[in-house]
Amino acid sequence: MNGETEEGSALPSLVKTEDGTFTAKSGLFDECYHSTRDGALKESLKKHVEPAFSLLGSRKQGTGKGAVTILDICFGLGYNTLATLHYLDREGLNTPVHIYSPEFDKALVRSLVDFPYPKEFAPYRDVIDSIAEKGVYENAKIRIEVIFGDAREFLHATNLLFDIVYQDAFSPKKNPLLWTKEYFADLTVRLAPDAIVTTYSSATPVRMGMVENGLYVYVPPSSDVRSGTIASPSADLPLEPIDMVLKKERNPDAAPLCDKDFK
Repeated sequence: MNGETEEGSALPSLVKTEDGTFTAKSGLFDECYHSTRDGALKESLKKHVEPAFSLLGSRKQGTGKGAVTILDICFGLGYNTLATLHYLDREGLNTPVHIYSPEFDKALVRSLVDFPYPKEFAPYRDVIDSIAEKGVYENAKIRIEVIFGDAREFLHATNLLFDIVYQDAFSPKKNPLLWTKEYFADLTVRLAPDAIVTTYSSATPVRMGMVENGLYVYVPPSSDVRSGTIASPSADLPLEPIDMVLKKERNPDAAPLCDKDFK
């Protein structure tokens, strides 16, 4: 299974995180959707939304070049998508945004009308209700579409190019097929030339899978959450590059994850 949660499964159990916001624990993957130490809302903002939009800069924002197109892997509880709307409003950005998010578990998405979201998401009640009911929300500036099914099948089928990717699947130990070299090959061909990929993972096999598909990897901007990885087709992001050649020399047995090892 390549998606984030399981169709028809029992709904996950609530877990309160360190920033006071709630996440949940998946029964299938035996893992929480967010770091309980960093906090659900804080993790979405600090590891994904804020660095992505900061690095994207003014290339599209307010320039009339069209919407910023975002891939949210995978929808889960919807925090990354809703945190994106919160960030745009908080910063006073009038950026059109189109968000596409694969998700296996329709029952989970339907249940989000009752999820105890933080107060920061209160303005997006209509967004939550529409996504829970139809899997889609749209207004003059925002379009959000949850694609119910396999994330990798979506990557194979779509002709979209993404400006931002929130690589936020369950961990490589729990859901490895969304972290393999072959997965990153599928993802890389769907990236805009200066796309930003954010992830909480700093694992060497994950970074190697990115690099072997032509992406450059960087140390994320400093924040008060545990560091992950920023990746991009661009070699000139204003961040500290990660020397994967040196890491390979220090750990010659390191290798990217491969599909064949998990099928």
